[in-house]
Amino acid sequence: MFFLPKALIVLLSSAVCSQALVVTVEPKVITVRQGEPVSFRCQVGSASPSNVVWKKTNSQRLPDNVQISADNLLMTIVNARPENQGQYRCVAGPPAGRAFGTAVLNIKFPPKVRLNHVGPLRVRIGDPVTVECSTTGRPRPKLTWKRQGSTLQLVTTTTSDVNTIQWPAVRPEDSGVYLCQAENTEGMSESKLEIIVEGGLGAPVASVSTSQMTAIEGHSVTMQCQATGSPTPEISWSKLRAPLPWKHSVAGGVLTLNSVGRQDSGQYICNATNVHGYSEAYTEMEVESPPYATCLPDQLRLRAGDALHLQCLAHGTHPITFQWSISGRSVLPPGSETARDGKLFIPHIRASDGGTYTCAATNHIGTSSASARVTVKG
Repeated sequence: MFFLPKALIVLLSSAVCSQALVVTVEPKVITVRQGEPVSFRCQVGSASPSNVVWKKTNSQRLPDNVQISADNLLMTIVNARPENQGQYRCVAGPPAGRAFGTAVLNIKFPPKVRLNHVGPLRVRIGDPVTVECSTTGRPRPKLTWKRQGSTLQLVTTTTSDVNTIQWPAVRPEDSGVYLCQAENTEGMSESKLEIIVEGGLGAPVASVSTSQMTAIEGHSVTMQCQATGSPTPEISWSKLRAPLPWKHSVAGGVLTLNSVGRQDSGQYICNATNVHGYSEAYTEMEVESPPYATCLPDQLRLRAGDALHLQCLAHGTHPITFQWSISGRSVLPPGSETARDGKLFIPHIRASDGGTYTCAATNHIGTSSASARVTVKG
């Protein structure tokens, strides 16, 4: 008879137990949005649930929004937060040996931005200026810099999650409010910084009464520009990528536009100039218009039982809503169907349904009406 040494028997028994203990976690990898719940289930071969514990692999304590089931096999994260992101480990201990399974949790959350300066930032002409904008968020947000009142993106440098805008030597026209915007699929965030360039030999500094404005089509608009400097700067106005509207006048730094149209929307630039330099300030104007309605067709002849189709069209600032009536009555014939895009449909019109059908198109500025004369033969 052949006998194994006692130490070898213990070693083989331990190996068998270790091989018998298999720990897995499901799901292995999951991505959820901030605020959503998520659960992981630990599956242990022959181990007793009382010997199962959950840990975060960075040795941190489990956050306070983590709940463990009574049998220790289910871990639920309630109202997931960015700090819940990471790798989790389900560890099974003695007597069946020791093994663990891992799972990875990714949290998608909207961006937050932070600047390395708090405004207003006052600098002297000719000084170098560097402003850094950093962000957090998942997926990784896209960072852009813009000047308030302008839709153009500024030229910057990007490293990792930091976007930097630099001026080797600031000039008076660099004064203004700058916006760092971060955007991902979960949302957008922005932070503002006002930069004020001071000093210099009387160099001009231009400013406008408002950086954004809304005008109504057909009305007159005034934009006021002021400038400091010595000698007194000369003020002129221009429009970005287009000439000024032909119905305009400039007096004392005030730009007046008469009877504006939607084509006059855009960015207007105040230029202040003297012998020491120049400065610019910007106003963004959006021209809105009331609706102008038309009805197609405007006359319609049908026989009783025919289907009626009318379309109301309207030009103007959206959103535009449509309301149909017949001969001054808001109650339409039975079976009438209206759509948000201004369509009117009556599948089977009656002889008594003839009359004048009127469509009223309305936006936040005003209302316009158009009519169609419908004749029905019995």
